[in-house]
Amino acid sequence: MKKKLFAALLSVASVFFVMGGQAMADTINIVSDTAYAPFEFKDSDQVYKGIDVDIINEVAKRANWDVNMTFPGFDAAVNAVQAGQADALMAGTTVTDARKKVFTFSDTYYDTAVVIYTRKDSKVTSYKELKGKIVGVKNGTAAQTFLEKNQDKYGYTLKTFDTSDLMNNSLDSGSINAAMDDQPVVQYAINQGKNYAINMDGESVGSFAFAVKKGSKHEHLIEEFNKAFAEMKSDGTYEQIMAKWLGEQASSEQSKGDANAKATPVKTKYKIVADSSFAPFEFQNDSGKYVGIDMELLKAIAKQQGFEIEISNPGFDAALNAVQSGQADAVIAGMSMTDARKEIFDFSDSYYTSNIILAVQKSSKVSSYKDLKGKIVGAKNGTASYNFLRANASKYGYTLKAFDEASSMYDSLNSGSIAALMDDEAVLKYAIKQGRKFKIPIDGEPSGEYGFAVKKGTNPELIEMFNNGLAALKNSGQYNKIISKYIATDDSDSSEKSVDESTIFGLISNNYKQLLSGLGTTLGLTLLSFAIAMLIGILFGMMAVSPSQILRTISAIFVDVVRGIPLMIVAAFIFWGIPNLIESITGHQSPINDFVAATIALSLNGGAYIAEIVRGGIEAVDKGQMEASRSLGIPYGTTMRKVILPQAVRLMLPNFINQFVISLKDTTIVSAIGLIELFQTGKIIIARNYQSFRMYAILAVIYLVIITLLTRLAKRLEKRLK
Repeated sequence: MKKKLFAALLSVASVFFVMGGQAMADTINIVSDTAYAPFEFKDSDQVYKGIDVDIINEVAKRANWDVNMTFPGFDAAVNAVQAGQADALMAGTTVTDARKKVFTFSDTYYDTAVVIYTRKDSKVTSYKELKGKIVGVKNGTAAQTFLEKNQDKYGYTLKTFDTSDLMNNSLDSGSINAAMDDQPVVQYAINQGKNYAINMDGESVGSFAFAVKKGSKHEHLIEEFNKAFAEMKSDGTYEQIMAKWLGEQASSEQSKGDANAKATPVKTKYKIVADSSFAPFEFQNDSGKYVGIDMELLKAIAKQQGFEIEISNPGFDAALNAVQSGQADAVIAGMSMTDARKEIFDFSDSYYTSNIILAVQKSSKVSSYKDLKGKIVGAKNGTASYNFLRANASKYGYTLKAFDEASSMYDSLNSGSIAALMDDEAVLKYAIKQGRKFKIPIDGEPSGEYGFAVKKGTNPELIEMFNNGLAALKNSGQYNKIISKYIATDDSDSSEKSVDESTIFGLISNNYKQLLSGLGTTLGLTLLSFAIAMLIGILFGMMAVSPSQILRTISAIFVDVVRGIPLMIVAAFIFWGIPNLIESITGHQSPINDFVAATIALSLNGGAYIAEIVRGGIEAVDKGQMEASRSLGIPYGTTMRKVILPQAVRLMLPNFINQFVISLKDTTIVSAIGLIELFQTGKIIIARNYQSFRMYAILAVIYLVIITLLTRLAKRLEKRLK
C-alpha cells in the first residue's frame, strides 16, 4: 500500500515538475531598481509598487505575459539583462545612444527636464543673460552635461559642487549668480522657503523606456509592450497610473491643504533650512547649486502661494537645531514624521512616503541581517536608518558607525571601511544610478512619511501655505513633474562620451582641459597665498623676537589662534560666516569670492607657521652675535638686518620649502567651500564617470610631479643663496 502511495505521489510530483518547468520557461523575468520612488519602491506593506510596477503589471495583463519581477538594483539589473540572467529591464532607464548599442528600447513612457534658477532678486529669463556670470551645477548630473555643452555659446563660467547645500549656500551668498538642477529639486527648494525663482523653461534631458538585450530572443517583448502601452494611453489607464503616483504621492494622512486658498505671510521672508547631502531630496549639482525633490518642491510652493523664502543647507542635525533655537523658520530635509518629533515640531501634510534599505558592495556575501554579525554598518546620524540599526544592533551583533553626510558614508562602503550601509531608498537608488557599485541584498524597511516642519507653536501660516501649495501643485500636475523630472534626471546623467573614460588615456584625453584649469587654480592659489603668508609670517616672526613684550604677546596670540583652528573651519568662516555676520549687522549681502576666501584662509594658516619658522631661525643664531653687535653701538634694527637675518635665512630656507609644499597640499582642504581647484576638479570628473581609482591615480601623479619640480627648484635656489 505504501509503495503504491509513493508511486502515485511520485507521478503527481513528476507532472507538477514538468508543468512547473514549462511555466517557468514561459515566465518573463523582468528586473528593476530597488529604490527609485515613485517608479519602484517598497511601501510599508513590504510589497514593491510604483509607476514601473503598475505599467508592467498592466502590460502583462494585456499582453498575456507571465511576469516575474525582481528588484536587484539598477546596476545589477542592467548587468543581469546583458548577461542573459533576466529577460527585460524596467527601471526608469533613460534612453541614450550608447545604451541603444546594447539594448532594444520600447516607446518611451516618461520624460524629464532640468531648469535654470536664481535668487528672486536676480531674475534671469534667457541663457544670453548668463553671459559673464557664474552658474552652479551639481557634479555628475545631466544639468552639468547640458551646461558644459553650451558654455562657450552663452559665455558663462561653470562652477561645480558636490552637494546641493554647498551650491545653494553659494547662490544665497551671491558667489554664484544662477544654478541648474532637476526641476523637482529646484521646485522643492522653493517650497522649502528658498528665495529662488524659475523664470526659464526647462531643458529635456531624456526619456524612460522598457528594454531588452539587443539581438536577444526577447525582442518580441518590445513590440508587445508598445502595443499594450498604446492601448493604455488610449483608454486613459496610463494617465491613471501617473496620477496615482505623481498626483498623490502615497500618504497615510488626509491632506489639510486647500488648493484654491492662499494664506497670508506674516514675515517678509522666511528662512528655511535643509540637509546638505541627501540626494535625491537635496544635494549639490555640478554647478554647486542645491537641488533635489525637497528643494524644487519648496520653491514651487513658495511661488504658488506668493511668499518669499531663503534656503540654506547646513546639514540635517544643524537644520533641526536651527529651527529649535529660532535661527530658522522651518526645515525641509527628507525628515520622517515621528511621534517624538511631533512633540517638538508641527508638520505639514506628507509630501513623500519613504523606505530605508541596506546596501553592500557587489562582491559582498551578506544576504541577511544575521550576516552582519561582527561587521561595521554605517548610517547617517539622526535618520530613520540610524534609529533602525541602533535598535537592532544587539540583536544582529554589528557595530553601528554614524556619518554626518551621505557621500563620506558611501565612499566608506566603496573603500571597504564599512561592510554595509543603510539609507533612504530613493537616496540609495540615486547613488546606484550614479554609478556606485553596490547591491541591495535585503528587502527595505518602512521608515514613514516626510514632512515640512516648523517649531511647535510657531509660524502656523507657513504650514498652511505649504499644505495649500502642495495641494495646488498636485492638482495642476506640477508636483508630478517635479518628482518625475528629478528621478529621470538622476538616471540620465550618465551621458555618453565619444572617448572611453574607462582607461587612463581616455580620462586624460577627455578631461585634460578641466584638469589643466584646476591645476592652474591650484598653482595660482598656492603661489599667491604663500607670498602673502611670507609677509605675514616674517612680520609676526620678527615680532616674536622683539624686545617689546607687547609685540611678542600679539605674535603669540596670532600664532596660537590661527594654528589652533582647523584650516577648513577658517575657510568656511571666511566664506560663509563673515558674509552672514555682515548681513546680520548691515542687512545687506556682502558675498566673498571663493578664491579670495581660500587665499585669505591659506595665507593666515601659512603665515602662522612661517612666523614660527622665522622665530626659530632667528633664535637658532648664536645670541652672542647680537650682544657683540649691540656692544659695538650698532642699532637693533641694523643688527637684525645685517648680522642675524642673513644667517637665519639659511637656516629657515629648508623649512620654507617644506611649508610651500604643505600650502600646495592644503589647497585640497579649501575645496570644501566650493573652489574648483585640482582636487575638486578630479572629484567632479569622478562624479560623472565613477572612475575613482584611475582619476585619483592621475591626480596623485600630477601632485607628485608638481611638488617634485617645485621642490627641486627651491633647492637650487637654496644652494645659490648658500
